[in-house]
Amino acid sequence: MQSRREFLDMLALGTGAACLAGLAGEAAAEAAAVGAAPGKSGLLEVLKAVGKPAQAVTQADGTTVLLLPYGGRVLGLFAPGSEDNFYWTHPALGAEETARAFYASKDWHNSGGDRTWLAPEVDIFLPKYPDTKTYFQPRELDPGNYEAVKGDGGLELVNRLKLKLSRSGQEVELRMTKSVGPAANPLRYERKLDLAGVQYAGYTQHTRLEMLGDPAKDKPMIGLWNLVQMPHNGDLLIPVYHKTEPKIWFGEISPEDLIAGEHLIRYKMRAKGEHKLGVRAVATTGRVGYLSGAGKTRSLIVRNFVVNPSGEYIDAPWKDPEDLGYSTQACNVNSALGEFSELEYHIPAIGGKTGSFRCDDTAQVWAFRGPEDKVLAAARRLLSPEA
Repeated sequence: MQSRREFLDMLALGTGAACLAGLAGEAAAEAAAVGAAPGKSGLLEVLKAVGKPAQAVTQADGTTVLLLPYGGRVLGLFAPGSEDNFYWTHPALGAEETARAFYASKDWHNSGGDRTWLAPEVDIFLPKYPDTKTYFQPRELDPGNYEAVKGDGGLELVNRLKLKLSRSGQEVELRMTKSVGPAANPLRYERKLDLAGVQYAGYTQHTRLEMLGDPAKDKPMIGLWNLVQMPHNGDLLIPVYHKTEPKIWFGEISPEDLIAGEHLIRYKMRAKGEHKLGVRAVATTGRVGYLSGAGKTRSLIVRNFVVNPSGEYIDAPWKDPEDLGYSTQACNVNSALGEFSELEYHIPAIGGKTGSFRCDDTAQVWAFRGPEDKVLAAARRLLSPEA
């Protein structure tokens, strides 16, 4: 079992067969040389060829969502008639040969897109905690063993798993269910807002977590954790009710890259390395945006979710596991693991003192692409005048 730091150190030294996020040897070089991210047709073709077929779900407004049962991910989000993915996908997926090598590796298969994890991180991803040198993604969780089944609302991805928590040693049996539905353009009725020439794509994601077996009160608290991976080098915009300083999980973030205003936190996700921060539920509004792109064309991704400060937000900084209450997080990755920015939000936990055995979360993703001035106008309407 290899730590994140050991993995990066081995890459830096050029030893062993490790390579970018699970690729090995020549496959890594090929993946790096692929260049532009694969479009919708390319992703579908490559994934089918390597035995990891994705399902294309097209909504009434023309939005297409790519569901990847392997890993339980929304791998792609596409505007009507567009091949350009709003999300980051692993560069290995650009060609059959590199994708095959990627999925054949023993390392974490981070395909990209919108994934669902579980909190608290210290119990689930740090198996030797309080020793934090070993970071490991439980394969029961990611990629898991998702099955695509027909539900009342359409296609559902269902994963049943058992996890052992590092601090208590308790085992918990869970069922995770994910599905997507439409999300109409939230700005469709706005007057005096010119969005001509701006592409829109959106979806609603439904996520459910259930505890199986013994009464929930006898089990440790577990919380859903949804994360979107996006192209690197953009600005994350976190609207807040009052001025608040984000908590740094790890890494050193330059003051020039993290600006905490009265009602908006702007995080410029461009630095080398790996960095993570969190913002408390009591301060956050339930919307987070990400602006990216250069030149005359910009992209905006907005996640709209429910924040309940009365709920139990149980994810905490590794060095202070009792510092609870964080609903919103961001992770900047520009390292051997890849180049992407993560927009993350948590759902209040179930189990333990909550007495709940099930939670259901509904959240939207709204995505826009077009002329810079019009996309910025959408950001200011949906997020903050300071955007």
